[in-house]
Amino acid sequence: MKMSRRAKRMQRNHKRNANKSGLNLTALMDIFTILVFFLMVNQSEVEVQSSDAIQLPASLADNKPNENITVLVSKDDILVQGRAVISTAAASKISGEEIAELKKELDYLASRSPLPDEQKAQGRPVTIMGDKDIPYALLKKVMNTCAKAEFNNISLAVNQKPPAAGGA
Repeated sequence: MKMSRRAKRMQRNHKRNANKSGLNLTALMDIFTILVFFLMVNQSEVEVQSSDAIQLPASLADNKPNENITVLVSKDDILVQGRAVISTAAASKISGEEIAELKKELDYLASRSPLPDEQKAQGRPVTIMGDKDIPYALLKKVMNTCAKAEFNNISLAVNQKPPAAGGA
């Protein structure tokens, strides 16, 4: 059987275009690489950044902390948002219930972001990360100082303890 001119032309085009059917995945891989980095940087789950300077106590609580001001009380220093404010030894020797250097730093941070009227009764949120071996008297001074600086919504950071196996 003889092929028509149209059938011959179609056969020629199919042979010519058969080699060009591969996908170019380079651009697609670039997009996915950028997307992965974007998602890693902008993840929404808040994790408390613990440091090697402290050991947090353990708890069975399931609540994750919100992103807010962090006061870190290590064996050596008291840090607010990663910035050293006063040494732990000097803060322990203060006779009153307020640490002036810590209050000054918290007042500065409070002045940078005004508190909405609906949150004034509750106060500003703060997370205190204290080493499990620090004395309670020092932790009490830190909490009192936070409260006097209008950071009344205090959360204490702990490591989550795995639930006991077995059950009742």
